[in-house]
Amino acid sequence: MDLHIFWFVALGILLTGYAVLDGFDLGAGILHLSVGGENERRTVLNAIGPLWDGNEVWLITFGGALFAAFPHAYATVFSGFYIPFMILLFALIFRAVSIEFRSKRESRAWRRTWDAAFFGGSALASFLFGVVVGNMLIGLPVGPDKEFTADLFQLLGVFPLLSGALVVALFALHGSAYLAMKTEGPLHERIRALQTRWYVVFAILLLAVTVFAWIAVPNAIRNFAVSPWGWVAVAFLAAAVVFYPFAVRRGKSAHAFLASACTVLALTFLFCFSMYPNLVPSTISPDYHITIRNAASSERTLSIMRWFALIGMPLVIVYSIVIHRVFRGKVKIDGGGY
Repeated sequence: MDLHIFWFVALGILLTGYAVLDGFDLGAGILHLSVGGENERRTVLNAIGPLWDGNEVWLITFGGALFAAFPHAYATVFSGFYIPFMILLFALIFRAVSIEFRSKRESRAWRRTWDAAFFGGSALASFLFGVVVGNMLIGLPVGPDKEFTADLFQLLGVFPLLSGALVVALFALHGSAYLAMKTEGPLHERIRALQTRWYVVFAILLLAVTVFAWIAVPNAIRNFAVSPWGWVAVAFLAAAVVFYPFAVRRGKSAHAFLASACTVLALTFLFCFSMYPNLVPSTISPDYHITIRNAASSERTLSIMRWFALIGMPLVIVYSIVIHRVFRGKVKIDGGGY
């Protein structure tokens, strides 16, 4: 395989792995304030406690691979999105700290403060991920020097805001499916009700984003004209979205989680499909697009790194499978845990 395409595909796999795996624990954070009582909130935390930090390895690996394989794209994105990425970093930090600190004291005010931080960090991080995706699909004012500058408010157009809201709803839907699979009793019934509500919100936002992209975001649909097989992913997405409420209604929690995971996978694939071969589209001129060709490291570097990827990525996948298998089953609250 062409080395540039190999690394684009590798980045797509890492991004998909992060979205599917960290998506459900970000979703659990978004739902955290919707459950009531100390035991229920501890159950939510214990459902993701052994997994959330391992899930974020996929994001770190994605960032490292982007830096090594496509340094020009890395420099453009991380400098242009500096403020949003700093806010995102603080959101992820406060989210992580809230998980570890919440149960360190018995004070109700202390726990409510960290509950709010867990919710806020999860929701804000999810929203900012969506805003970045929306801006990347629209394109950015990249010039011949491969740089762009924009303040935070310039990045908050209608489509990025819709994309941010869609990602929040998507992760909340995914998180509710995961929690329904991990809980029982009254909490399980409460989560099932949340699944239905968030499904409605997600479906409305998905329709709005799809219509807006079709009408006003040519970059989002450009590749469908040259590669019609992309419609297979659209059909796959539609099947997963339609199947989800049937699984919820029949009480098939594992099937609902599989459907939500497939929904996340399909949407991430469609994002990558729409971007190819660009990494950062330019709104100034197509000549200034940052692509997998003009942003790449040397052929030798890409070749050497490919062997590390072929060894390291299977290890990350195996680790994720093992850790999720070890902590499978319903969550029980005892004296330990969060």
